[in-house]
Amino acid sequence: MSSTVTSEASAGLESLAVGGDALVGMATLGKTAAALALVIAIILVCTALLRRWNPQKRAAGGHLQVIGSAALGSRERVVIVEVEGTWLVLGVGGGQINKLHELAAPARPLGDSSGSAPEGERFAARFARALKQNAGLGGRGRGDS
Repeated sequence: MSSTVTSEASAGLESLAVGGDALVGMATLGKTAAALALVIAIILVCTALLRRWNPQKRAAGGHLQVIGSAALGSRERVVIVEVEGTWLVLGVGGGQINKLHELAAPARPLGDSSGSAPEGERFAARFARALKQNAGLGGRGRGDS
């Protein structure tokens, strides 16, 4: 009888040891997953901060501004860039940039907000005007002339 009790006790201890190893393994896995999630969160925060500060514009000294671009193919584009009062029409594609045309930048009227306001602000003003027009509060919409 004592041998059965001893064998049962040793079997219980072995199962406890195996279960303990599983718990240690799960804790290690949990710590690893938490560390990975922290690294990914840091990368995302750094990316958001870099987009907000826009280092590309600072690298050019603020003298370079992309006016517009149009896709011509899967890899080819035509880009209009303003550099210190001059517009350059550039062809971009195939690992090359070619100057297609150069012209003086048109003068912007003082009341024109397109040069001084960021794209988001212009959109916000148009969106607010469209909301007013759709709500029947007046304002000029697309259908009004």
